[in-house]
Amino acid sequence: MYSRKLLFVCGVAAVALSPVAEITPAATAATRDKAFFESVAGSWKGPGEIVAGKYKGTKFTCNLVGSSVTTGTGIKLDGSCRVGVFKQPMTATILQSGNSYKGQFLDGAAGKGLDVISGTVTPDTVVVGLNRSKLNGAMIARVRDDKTMNITVSVKVEERMIPVIGLTLTRQLDEMTVGSVQ
Repeated sequence: MYSRKLLFVCGVAAVALSPVAEITPAATAATRDKAFFESVAGSWKGPGEIVAGKYKGTKFTCNLVGSSVTTGTGIKLDGSCRVGVFKQPMTATILQSGNSYKGQFLDGAAGKGLDVISGTVTPDTVVVGLNRSKLNGAMIARVRDDKTMNITVSVKVEERMIPVIGLTLTRQLDEMTVGSVQ
C-alpha cells in the first residue's frame, strides 16, 4: 500500500537537495550553484506530510545525507524515508550538464523513480522541474537558515500547480564538544 507513495516521497526528498542552474553568466552561476551545494551538504532529518490526493494526511519522516560529487558540480544523496513501519532506501545523483543540471532519483523515470529535468538556483532557494511518465511537477526547497530547509512538491493538473507534499528538514549536527588539552 505504501510502496508507490513512499517512492514518490523519497524522490521528493532527494530532489530537495538537488539544485539546478538558472540562466546567468557561467562564472556567477557556477559559483552560486557550488555554494548552494556546499550549504546543503550534510545530514538532514525531518517530518513531512502528503497534503493532497489519495494519500492525503499520510505522515512520513526522512533521514538524508547529501555530499558534493567528486568531479564537476552536483550532489549525491543517500538515506531513507519511513512511513509507519515501512522504510524505503533512497539515493539520488544530480550532476551539471552543460548550462543546466540533470539527475535522477533511484533509477529515474524510466524505472520506478523520477527525473530532474529543469530548474533554477538562488542563494537560498531551488526550484526544479520533475517528470515521470505523464506526471509533471515542481519542487521548491528553501533554506530558511543554516539548520532548516522547507520543501514543497506540486504537480501540474491541467493548467494549475497543486501542492501535494510538504516537508521540513533539520540539519543534524554532531554535538560532541571539542576542547584543548593543557
